[in-house]
Amino acid sequence: MYKDEKMEEILETININGPAPEAEPMRQYYFIKKARIYVKELSEKAGRPLTACTRTFGCQMNARDSEKLVGILEKVGYEVIENENADFVIFNTCTVRDNANQRVYGRLGVLNGYKRKNPHMKIALCGCMMQEPSVIEKIKESYRFVDLIFGTHNIFKFAELLNATFENRGMVIDIWQDTDKIVEDLPIERKYSFKSGVNIMFGCNNFCSYCIVPYVRGRERSRKPKDIIREIEQQVADGVVEVMLLGQNVNSYGKNLEEPMTFAQLLKEVEKIEGLERIRFMTSHPKDLSDELIEVMKNSKKICKHLHLPLQSGSTRILKAMNRVYTREQYLELAQKIRKEIPDIALTTDIIVGFPGETPEDVDATIDMVRQVKYDNAFTFIYSKRTGTPAAAMENQVPEEEVKQGFDRLLKVVQETAREQVAKYQGQIMDVLVEEINEHDGSLLTGRLSNNTLVHFPGDASLIGKIVNVSLDECHGFYYVGHMVE
Repeated sequence: MYKDEKMEEILETININGPAPEAEPMRQYYFIKKARIYVKELSEKAGRPLTACTRTFGCQMNARDSEKLVGILEKVGYEVIENENADFVIFNTCTVRDNANQRVYGRLGVLNGYKRKNPHMKIALCGCMMQEPSVIEKIKESYRFVDLIFGTHNIFKFAELLNATFENRGMVIDIWQDTDKIVEDLPIERKYSFKSGVNIMFGCNNFCSYCIVPYVRGRERSRKPKDIIREIEQQVADGVVEVMLLGQNVNSYGKNLEEPMTFAQLLKEVEKIEGLERIRFMTSHPKDLSDELIEVMKNSKKICKHLHLPLQSGSTRILKAMNRVYTREQYLELAQKIRKEIPDIALTTDIIVGFPGETPEDVDATIDMVRQVKYDNAFTFIYSKRTGTPAAAMENQVPEEEVKQGFDRLLKVVQETAREQVAKYQGQIMDVLVEEINEHDGSLLTGRLSNNTLVHFPGDASLIGKIVNVSLDECHGFYYVGHMVE
């Protein structure tokens, strides 16, 4: 609330009849104030408040970006709703897999129908998918009703670009190929009052051969520790009890700062924040997960007992082709070390099936790895060919039927192992952060253990955002049903 009032005070001092400031974030404040006038005029003409809808495709980084978009939309006067039949609709896109792109194209067809009935409607596209030149060409050719396109590097310019849609006829396109810019202190509207994601870095330097992320998110750049701490402190003052620190590879945090700082050192600083109860983070690349980080996690009272450690394949040959920079043996040694030092930790992972050249024997090696590491959960994906990545040009693309057979075999073992791991806690009383009323049964609440397992139990909405003791009575595969204990 304090930050919001302070921003309003700054907005009062801005003269929109003069030129826009050059320095950020004052430049964006100027355009926020200017956009308010456009939205107010259009709202008066329509005889009702203007509505806006944001749709997020993809990862936690995208979800956090969408909170920034919503913050600006609300600040300029839009009423944010869930219905895509709104006056302003923005799709924050993902391009990790091809089906994410296809979903966006499908939804655009629906939006076109809405726009025909509401000619004042504006449609915007942003995010990773927009960083691909072939996508921009396709939209310019086949989806000319789109008003605004921008990418991942200039999301901080949203207020400025929003103004451009009011002032220009036709499609506004603003794509940057890369940036070293990080702009602080812009409006954010959190989805949850009690938990939040916090970007600690942007971009990726790893260039896994199947992954398009470094090409669309750019090189790694870390936020200054003081800016991260300040943001979390403000969130805690506003009721947040759990934060998730976000980065494509958090283990690389701090390497490009003027005064380098390790991720483990940052975690120690975050832990000192009074009132913060839980700290999560993702994603950790196995190649540079340090002993220092394991030690900090082991001794922490706030860092959650959950580590997401993407494996991708259990075959050293395939890992080399993926450019993952570790072997099967090195990963297994790391996982065993983590289990030994932090016995109650939940390990989760990502696995790709069907990478070019993968054989049934390679899938066997991955299945064996799942059995040895005993993952609490694994997100399994069929390899998706992304144009522009080295893997897309590799020979020996695996036939679809063979991929499906390997995927099904792996999934069966993943589910068996996860059930065994989750069932270990039956009968225990554990801390649960209450997140929401259960969507299937209004008499139940749904919360999350420190190890990320979901728990459903009777209770009322007044407990949402609180950490309570719950007896884990019945294990149902991947979640528990229990009851609260005083």
